[in-house]
Amino acid sequence: MILIGLDPGLGCTGWGVIAAEGNRLSHVANGQIRTDAKQSLPARLVALHDALAAVLAEHCPAAAAVEEVFVNSNPQSTLKLGQARGVVLLAAALRGIEVGEYAARLVKKAVVGTGGAEKVQVHAMIGRLLPGVKIAGADAADALAVAITHAHHLASRSAVRDRLLKEQAA
Repeated sequence: MILIGLDPGLGCTGWGVIAAEGNRLSHVANGQIRTDAKQSLPARLVALHDALAAVLAEHCPAAAAVEEVFVNSNPQSTLKLGQARGVVLLAAALRGIEVGEYAARLVKKAVVGTGGAEKVQVHAMIGRLLPGVKIAGADAADALAVAITHAHHLASRSAVRDRLLKEQAA
């Protein structure tokens, strides 16, 4: 199954595509979508949508995962992040892709083992989980971490469902 992880931001949105076969994960692609800060907000949102739509069309993921919004001290920054996140969710929804949403602490715990992990630790673990990966930048690393988290959650959900079906059949 091809999965895409997304780390939304108005200035830079990271994306990471992985393939998940059971417990085996492999890197497909990753990158960052940057918008021009000199453009108007609507123009930047359109640019983000169009670039992300191209990534989704190229990789045809079966599922997507997005990092949840965190509230920072600057309400204006939080609002812009929320608007970029809305565009990311819309782009996936327009392609009929189901989206999982994960808090940053949960992503860190799934990838590193602790919710308080530093970005450097997350980056290092991505290198171990996806050997040979060349990460396009910090936002792409975060997106790959979100994709890995979603892959783990989907695998767990599938295992529980299979077990319940077996028990019902018995």
